[in-house]
Amino acid sequence: MPTNSFFKFDSQQRTGIFILILIIAGIQLAYYCIDVEIEEDNSVEKQEWLSLQPEIDKMKKAKIDFKPKIYPFNPNFITDFKGYKLGMSTVEIDRLLKFREGNKYVNSAEEFQAVTKVSDSLLNAIAPYFKFPDWVKNKKSSFASYEKQSFVKNEKIILIDINKAAQEDLIKIYGIGHGLSERILKQKEILGGFVSMEQMNDIWGLSPEVIEKLNAQFKIGVIPNVKKIKINDASVKELSQFPYFRYPISKEIVIYRSMNGGISGSEDLIKIKGFPVEKVKIIEKYLEY
Repeated sequence: MPTNSFFKFDSQQRTGIFILILIIAGIQLAYYCIDVEIEEDNSVEKQEWLSLQPEIDKMKKAKIDFKPKIYPFNPNFITDFKGYKLGMSTVEIDRLLKFREGNKYVNSAEEFQAVTKVSDSLLNAIAPYFKFPDWVKNKKSSFASYEKQSFVKNEKIILIDINKAAQEDLIKIYGIGHGLSERILKQKEILGGFVSMEQMNDIWGLSPEVIEKLNAQFKIGVIPNVKKIKINDASVKELSQFPYFRYPISKEIVIYRSMNGGISGSEDLIKIKGFPVEKVKIIEKYLEY
């Protein structure tokens, strides 16, 4: 009986096996001997990115929970967003807004609690940051006479749109001269228009008493069509030109959006290191996401 072996090859098979071995050996040799150089990207964009990389890595490693800093504020002008950030419920915020609709003011932490009905624990946490006008601190009894002089008049006050106000309109306010009126108009020009009367607090030189008089005489009529900043595209230099941003905050914005794939809203803005969270509702009206 003839026997067939799997290990017997004819001349053609042996030649094929030999060529296959040569091909495998050639591929292995090429892998170890040929030096493939990849062209390095030395573009300006890459260099800018690399300059920020150490800080990005540091922030990724830190993993520190952001805790916004609370600055002194007048509780009479608490907005929905600020009240929420302070821990107030919507019902408590609505009570304060309803009280303010009658042109009334709270002048102490006790009055604030009486109006809003916030808990003692929350009041103790936020009351140290309350900042009332000087005349309230010096003369607690002056509110009654102030209220009589200011509000018990039957005359109807016609409010002027602050964005349409001329210098002569502003100078009519006691405490505002040529210098302060020009400063208000200059700020309006830089921003492209005011979107909230709260922005009067950002103008240097205006006392709380003058700001209250401005609020009594002026209002925001129609929200102006301001030129918005593209927060996800603007450079550090472009962001620094916005009055509410300075170079350190602008740099943190670029770092944050690089780490998180962009900024989509106020919930991202308040997580940025050093961001003025108490003004986020105003600031985002000047931003485009």
